[in-house]
Amino acid sequence: MDSSRHPVGPIDWVQGQEHWDHWWRYLTPTPIQRRLGLACLAVGMQNGRLPTVGPRTLDHYVAVIVVAGAGWFSHGGRPPVDVVAPCLLWLSPGVEHHYGPYEPGWSECFADFTGPSVATYAELGFLDSDEPVVPLTSAEPARVVIRKMAAALSQPGMHAEVAAAAGVHELLVVLQRSKVGDRDGGSVLEALSRDACEPWTVLEHAKRLGMSLTELRESVRRKAGCSPKDYLLTIRLSLAKELLATTDLPVAAVARRVGYDDPAYFTRLFTRRVGASPSMFREHQSRTP
Repeated sequence: MDSSRHPVGPIDWVQGQEHWDHWWRYLTPTPIQRRLGLACLAVGMQNGRLPTVGPRTLDHYVAVIVVAGAGWFSHGGRPPVDVVAPCLLWLSPGVEHHYGPYEPGWSECFADFTGPSVATYAELGFLDSDEPVVPLTSAEPARVVIRKMAAALSQPGMHAEVAAAAGVHELLVVLQRSKVGDRDGGSVLEALSRDACEPWTVLEHAKRLGMSLTELRESVRRKAGCSPKDYLLTIRLSLAKELLATTDLPVAAVARRVGYDDPAYFTRLFTRRVGASPSMFREHQSRTP
């Protein structure tokens, strides 16, 4: 086994090699860097007959993206399950994990991270400790982000760690977008987005999607980190902002466009959620000639 460190460029992501190629970089964020809310602790790429990991327990999260190949994964002392690329493995703090590739090995990339923003990402549905094995439609978007992080860390200076932290944010977003969709996945959110300005109740949205109200609430909570009502409201208000900033439509007309027949109610709702009245928002943000 060749355990020498390689630069990023020469790593070969083809399975079946007799050796083990890897590039790793471990980081120690300063206190001020941790105030960014998300800190990168390590980033790396590996290929070949990798050694078995664990059983072990960490104090931070790790996203392991299996790019090619197959193997097994166990967490929390449960029986191992098969892992087939492209796939994401979540290693959660405080949860024992144990995994490794089958012959002839696999290709993976990974990022270790920590910080208070992790809890927010979990609440928004970007990571789930109870579902640590996540099939992906493609591992390429995540691999591109990991390579960007590795390139940033090849440059000297403290700003490289900041770039790596920004890379973790981007990685979480692309992993969310790369998840294999299902009935409770993106199609539900897409349908709600498309019909957000229709004058329908949440129950009517659920019926049109062939779901119970409870199913819809659980689906949106899991995928968007909020209730269906808040999800719809966010889309309506975002569209209202766009109309106020880029058109000269009267406020009452904007209200109707985003699903509110009562402009006074729309104004109260907008002011409470945005922190400024529609007219004040337009005065500050207008981009019309």
